[in-house]
Amino acid sequence: MTLGLAPAAPNKRSSFVYSFTLLPRREREAMRRFYDFCRYTDDLVDEGSSDLAVRRERLDAWREELEHCFSGRATHPILKGLLAVLRDFEIPKHYFFGLIDGVQMDLEQARYATFAELRKYCYGVASTVGLISIHIFGAKHAESREYAENLGYALQLTNILRDVKHDASNGRIYLPLEDLHQFGYEEQSLLNSHYNDRFRALMAFEARRAREYYTLARSFLRKDERRVMFAAQAMDAIYFRLLEQIERADYDVFSKHLSVSTPHKLLIAANYWAQSRIRRSGQ
Repeated sequence: MTLGLAPAAPNKRSSFVYSFTLLPRREREAMRRFYDFCRYTDDLVDEGSSDLAVRRERLDAWREELEHCFSGRATHPILKGLLAVLRDFEIPKHYFFGLIDGVQMDLEQARYATFAELRKYCYGVASTVGLISIHIFGAKHAESREYAENLGYALQLTNILRDVKHDASNGRIYLPLEDLHQFGYEEQSLLNSHYNDRFRALMAFEARRAREYYTLARSFLRKDERRVMFAAQAMDAIYFRLLEQIERADYDVFSKHLSVSTPHKLLIAANYWAQSRIRRSGQ
């Protein structure tokens, strides 16, 4: 699964892209370059050689190249693009390396015993993305960092719920094993796509957890930051709508392909963009 930036179906764009389409040109270009970095990092783990040792080596080499980028000595085309972002925006270095650490977790484990373990993974592959993004958006306050971190948990948990079947087909279970045990639902049942009352109860529990993170994230969003944070709010709304679809489908993610339509994503993004314009004109 890694960053959750890949679309839910082939030949479709990630929701991440729709969220920054209407940004001002400077910020939009920075997000495009950051998105390229994210996708390439993701692909180092998900594509190419099936040899884990080879993929670890590639990721280690990528870390070294990123270190060079922060020293102003980028050689890879994607990092040359990222270098321009680093020059224009003050983004803490540790977020980028935290993102790579999160991606590497997919090389190290295919199960998460506890939610504490999964939360660490979600921070690496999702919260770091948000924390970097808000620096590009122009957020200034500490509360916005809390918003980005907690929204990352919410978005990645939503991805996990949607992709249960896909991840299981690759031998991965992201739902915490302690939760499976709590509801008496076996790992093999999930791998075999067994949809039953126990699975629904498990998924409802996880959906409530995701909702709690959406609520917590929104509690940190200051009114005076909403204008610059419209792209983050669009991501929030798009993924929350996906969570609602999962709930309305009674958590049947085994037989149904659930996604938010492209027109709906565009409408959500345009709505938050329009609200930001109104706020700016009212200042």
